[in-house]
Amino acid sequence: MGQKDKILIGLVDSGFGFAGSPPTGIDRVIASQAFRYDEGIVLAPVINDQLGHGSSLLEVIADQAPQAEFAIAQIFSERLATTPAQVAAAIDWLVEQQVDLINLSLGLRNDRDVLRSACERALAAGVIVCASSPAKGDPVYPAAYPGVLRMTGDARCENPQQLSCLKTQYADFGGYVKARNGVIGASAGCAQLTGHIGRYLSEGGAADLASVDRWLESQADYFGVEVRFPSATETNPNSGGSVG
Repeated sequence: MGQKDKILIGLVDSGFGFAGSPPTGIDRVIASQAFRYDEGIVLAPVINDQLGHGSSLLEVIADQAPQAEFAIAQIFSERLATTPAQVAAAIDWLVEQQVDLINLSLGLRNDRDVLRSACERALAAGVIVCASSPAKGDPVYPAAYPGVLRMTGDARCENPQQLSCLKTQYADFGGYVKARNGVIGASAGCAQLTGHIGRYLSEGGAADLASVDRWLESQADYFGVEVRFPSATETNPNSGGSVG
């Protein structure tokens, strides 16, 4: 296939814009919308990223996919906490923007119909959905929904160009675990992998889920589960949490 320009990537997170130091990719944000919750979903203008989480991930994805453009759905403001309804509304809005790919570097502990249905609509529209999942532990949503690519961090990946093919009960692929502003683990790994997919699509790669999965596997530097033996004082960056 020939090269495809202007792949549009959706990012559901805390917005964009570091104070005093704008992230790579901010000039390629072509649409943005905030989703607040006040006895229902309230649409609002996007405010400056107070947490730095979304800005860090935008930079990661933009570095990996230099030809992509971005649509930003802001669901976090003062802390990394949200509701399934906000995430679902953000996904639906991104589908309306005709994104090719969505990054969800977040994980909710409980399955909710509103979130499941939004993911099903996105997948039915042909959108590739990437969500972060801890490298081990209980499933989180939306990563646990069928058709969603379960992404995590993998400490074996020593730089942003490397990735791993895991295919475990917890995650499908792993990526480099570090981003700016202290963002680590599954959140960063998911964004790295979204960026890899964005570049693949920009270069004319087939946009169906099976083709994307095969391409990621063909690019993997490592296969199988990451085996680590941490010391008593070492922290596993892939332990995950409610977000990332």
